[in-house]
Amino acid sequence: MKTYMANAQTVERKWYVVDAEGLPLGRLSSKVAAILRGKNKPTFTPNVDTGDFVIVINSDKVLLTGKKLENKFYRYHTGYIGGLKETPYSKMMAEHSDLAVYEAVRGMLPKNSLGRQMIKKLRVYKGPEHKHEAQKPEALKLF
Repeated sequence: MKTYMANAQTVERKWYVVDAEGLPLGRLSSKVAAILRGKNKPTFTPNVDTGDFVIVINSDKVLLTGKKLENKFYRYHTGYIGGLKETPYSKMMAEHSDLAVYEAVRGMLPKNSLGRQMIKKLRVYKGPEHKHEAQKPEALKLF
């Protein structure tokens, strides 16, 4: 027996569409991150990007359970002294729900060059329309 090790030239990539309507943000993000990483395939190799492309639609209808809308913040630092910026998720979901889903998925990917390569395969849209019909994406039911 020999162990199969995937390489970047032999990876078969598919396109998937995920409808985020009514799904909790964390559960959606973990499933999408696993698909981007390639963990849903039998050819998963930790040091190779074997994942598929994912299109997330209806990001404005994603759920935050409990009091996360009031208590949770999106934080980033500008790099300057005292440059910590905070945005409450109530404002984030109202104005930039696509960025909230994108950052949630990005936080669940590896923090290295491989993770930066994986996040490029994610597309997030607020509404039900997307511009990737030419790739013939398959609808993916997560739950």
